[in-house]
Amino acid sequence: MKKKISVILSIMLVVFTAFACLSAPASAANYKNKVKLRSKTALLINMDTGQTVYSVEAEKKRYPASTTKIMTYIVVAEHIDDFEHTLVPIKQDVLDILDGTGSSVANVEAHVGEKMTVIDLLYSMMVPSGNDAAVILADYVGGGSIDKFVKIMNDKAKELGCKNTHFANPDGLHDKDHYTTAVDLAKITQYALTLPEFSTITNTATYYVQDDDYPLTTTNFMIDPNRGGEYYYQYAQGIKTGTTDEAGHCLVTMGSADGYTYLAILLMNPIKEENDVYGTMLDARDLFRWSLTELELNQVASSETPISEQKINLAWGKDSIQLVPEKNINAIVPKNYNEKDIVIEKKVPKSIDAPVQKGDIIGKATVYYNGKQAASKQKLATVNLVASESVERSGILYVLSVVQSIIFSNWFIVVIVAIVVLLIIYIIISSIIKRRSRKRRRNVRRYRNF
Repeated sequence: MKKKISVILSIMLVVFTAFACLSAPASAANYKNKVKLRSKTALLINMDTGQTVYSVEAEKKRYPASTTKIMTYIVVAEHIDDFEHTLVPIKQDVLDILDGTGSSVANVEAHVGEKMTVIDLLYSMMVPSGNDAAVILADYVGGGSIDKFVKIMNDKAKELGCKNTHFANPDGLHDKDHYTTAVDLAKITQYALTLPEFSTITNTATYYVQDDDYPLTTTNFMIDPNRGGEYYYQYAQGIKTGTTDEAGHCLVTMGSADGYTYLAILLMNPIKEENDVYGTMLDARDLFRWSLTELELNQVASSETPISEQKINLAWGKDSIQLVPEKNINAIVPKNYNEKDIVIEKKVPKSIDAPVQKGDIIGKATVYYNGKQAASKQKLATVNLVASESVERSGILYVLSVVQSIIFSNWFIVVIVAIVVLLIIYIIISSIIKRRSRKRRRNVRRYRNF
């Protein structure tokens, strides 16, 4: 029953996201705020519209550490249908590859020689960030080859449109050829959120593996009210932490309140050996507080409000037509923004020829926010501009236009010039012939007189 509910929620998320994107195309803005960022990379996306609202070095390559396991989850979920009844053998030789790596583990080794369900292994991988569970799953799905599994990970990254991502392992242990960006990691996470059980597992603080006496506990203190301390944030949901010396602290999480949901990607928060602080969690908390209290969804352009009035040709008694957005444009903007902060730039032809049908696409408009909360003009959306009404073509004006176009066309001018030149040549030749003819007649008369 629990799994069915998760599937339904996942489907609802997909449908809602698709609907939101139809009403307001996803774009990016980078609004100013007072958050003192501890992470070197940050990305904040409104999940209701797909709109980016804050970005710092989001396209710079970073080491992802254990946030890698989000992609590992994706590959497992796409190759195994039944999480609860599929049994995976726990092999010592697979676990041995982690020896000496200092990996975080989830006590999978206690089950060597036995079999564990995929659901237990997924919880073991995502909740306490068990590298042992990750390699066991990768070996199983890869048919005994972790390298094959990693290739599937990289193929999936390309399929999702990741341009600066490459995986070298399924667990996130440091490798110079193992990297991603916040933008790519957001694409991976948004896809993972549509898969069965992902949201449930990654938002779990405590879990008991079958036959184990002690629980697995989350590494994400933001979602743990008992152990989270100063990092606990009641509106946080999942998703995955990651830490290595080279990657620093990393975090992928969501914040949801009052009908709004934001996805935060924080990467490269340097580790301090003394009094180490999970700056990624503090950054996420501060960004959520800012976005959930200072930003809101507003209609910044209406399909009922004309954006442009364009000259129209070949229409009797009508010389212009109004253009309107093809659809309403909704975007996340700062609360209490001023209408003059919304700037619309249009790209349309100088004039339009009738006939035109209502709804015909004539041009495009780009909507920007240019208020005090932005250091520069921020793009919100792009929309087609369409005709607000139908306009018929006048037959008389069309014929006159055709005649005029013929008269002033290059080929017509060339023909006329050619005719004139030929006429001049004809006149010259005729004149020469006439002069010669007169001369011959004079000569004949002289001869006769002689």
